[in-house]
Amino acid sequence: MTATFHGSTALVTGGNSGIGRATAVDLAARGAQVIIAGRDAARGEEVVDKIQANGGKADFVATSLGDEASARDLARQAVGLGGGHVDILVNNAGIFPFGPTAAATEADFDSVYAVNVKVPFFLVAELAPAMAAHGRGAIVNVTTMVAQFGQEGMALYGSSKAALVLLTKAWAAEYGPSGVRVNAVSPGPTRTEGTAPMGAALDQLAATTPHGRPGTPEDIAAAITYLASDDAAYVHGAILPVDGGRIAV
Repeated sequence: MTATFHGSTALVTGGNSGIGRATAVDLAARGAQVIIAGRDAARGEEVVDKIQANGGKADFVATSLGDEASARDLARQAVGLGGGHVDILVNNAGIFPFGPTAAATEADFDSVYAVNVKVPFFLVAELAPAMAAHGRGAIVNVTTMVAQFGQEGMALYGSSKAALVLLTKAWAAEYGPSGVRVNAVSPGPTRTEGTAPMGAALDQLAATTPHGRPGTPEDIAAAITYLASDDAAYVHGAILPVDGGRIAV
């Protein structure tokens, strides 16, 4: 079955590049009105133009997410642009500095947890109650395979996403009885603008997976779209690995 989202409004954070952009394009192609949030207005408008050129509906909100106020403000703007409702929330925006624990500063720690944990928390706090009142909605969090196992140099990033894994399960328990499904995708090595600085290290990490190559943003977006759709109506609190089989080894 091909999932459709006609009449639904989707908010995709970090929707102006990489996995977020691929997700926004896919959701719009299937009929959703998409609100794209990101810091880079030029790239955001490029995504909006692409969606609209293909007959879809999209708006861009420029925002630097980092605290409760920015998250709640984005949620309220999205509701206004979406005709009074947001039916799908994709918590995709994230930052991922890699490096040894001893080299991390308190500022590094605070910024990673602000974007990767605090912002999703308060977006859900702002949007999920209205979804529950309507009796339906879908929230998809983007985590990472290194939230599931230890990896050198990824303690800060991996631990922040491990918190999001737990939040996914807690929110599924909290909002599932009201018809709001909360799930997550757990990407493996994925070739995006954000991972470009990793260079050959990305390919080396991907070589540890059965698939043997990095994933594409579209690979991850397809899983997000599935979890957001009615095709996944009986799926709650799941962490869906999209990692080339890394979970198997």
